[in-house]
Amino acid sequence: MLKPFSNKVSGLAPSAIREILKFTADPEVISFAAGNPAPEAFPVDTIAKLSAEIFASEPVNALQYSVTEGYMPLRNWLENDLRSKGMFAENDMIIVTAGAQQAIETTAKILCNEGDVILCEDPSFVGSLNAFRSYGVKLVGVTADKNGIIPERLEEALKANPSTKFLYTIPNFQNPTGNTTSLERRKAVLELAKKYGIYILEDNPYGDLRFAGTPVPSYKSLDTANYVLYAGTFSKVLAPGLRVGYLCGIAELVQKAVVGLQTSTVHTNIWAQMLAYRFVTTVDFNEHLKRLQGIYRAKYKRMADALHSCMPDCVTYSEPEGGLFIWADIPERYDMNAFCTEAVHQKVAVVPGNAFLADENGVSHSFRLNFSTPTDEQIDRGVEILGKCAKEFFK
Repeated sequence: MLKPFSNKVSGLAPSAIREILKFTADPEVISFAAGNPAPEAFPVDTIAKLSAEIFASEPVNALQYSVTEGYMPLRNWLENDLRSKGMFAENDMIIVTAGAQQAIETTAKILCNEGDVILCEDPSFVGSLNAFRSYGVKLVGVTADKNGIIPERLEEALKANPSTKFLYTIPNFQNPTGNTTSLERRKAVLELAKKYGIYILEDNPYGDLRFAGTPVPSYKSLDTANYVLYAGTFSKVLAPGLRVGYLCGIAELVQKAVVGLQTSTVHTNIWAQMLAYRFVTTVDFNEHLKRLQGIYRAKYKRMADALHSCMPDCVTYSEPEGGLFIWADIPERYDMNAFCTEAVHQKVAVVPGNAFLADENGVSHSFRLNFSTPTDEQIDRGVEILGKCAKEFFK
């Protein structure tokens, strides 16, 4: 008989998104359920060229063990880039991680004991929620609207949960809603973090994918008292398979993250770090980002236009100014999970909103659509099918 699992993993369930993605193995299913960058966004030829240069000039460095903190030239570039945006203080430090996911998981590892509280937007990114759950913490969702987390609800949560260690937030083109936190809200949230003595973990995987509107200053740039840890990544602007992200914050905390990584991955893939560094220093990175923004602007518009044309009026949507996602709300009298199930039976996959709730038993009346991964033809056909399904379901 098998021994019981550890307390840390015994309660973890498979990712709802990964479970839904199993349906996409059927070639007839059109998937709006993924969160992947557009395949046409990958700079394949440039990556091949830079990889060849690395293995021609620095093969041993690319294949040998390296330091946990990360490839020094890349760390220096990141420091200068963040400093130019007002996001790197003199007592800050950067560690390179295996994507932002590892930066997020490691933050919980170094800050939280079992039973501690992590606050998050409700809904929030399921990958982060599951990482937090693995440390036996209590997750508390805080109501957010189209302008981001609501300060009054945040203060209520802080008063009710004095063992809160940090607030996890995705302020730009949030996953899953696509919403962006306003500057006014960011300032109010930061003041509450200072008042109650908690950290803010700012996760910004989509910030460079703004295709409309005006950029909003980051929490990190507004912070003058070392309350913000910042997680960034190359996954959405270069390629997610490289697994290159980073954590930036006060050195005292990031040094603990170094120790935390030494017990797991030792260091992030060094070849991938060298590749990322060569890319940002030899390619016109701003032009590269403009190309990506153009791709996502067109794909978002195509899906938004199709939704407005095909879906019944009772379904409403977020209107993101960047990122990869649209959040759809259905009338509360209907069963959202039943609708998502019917949609996948009609060969269109979307993600049910309850997958993103801090309370795993919570009820959602929303679902997430991804516009970056499907082709234009799949967007047109998939939304047409989804619209027919919705009109029948929401009679």
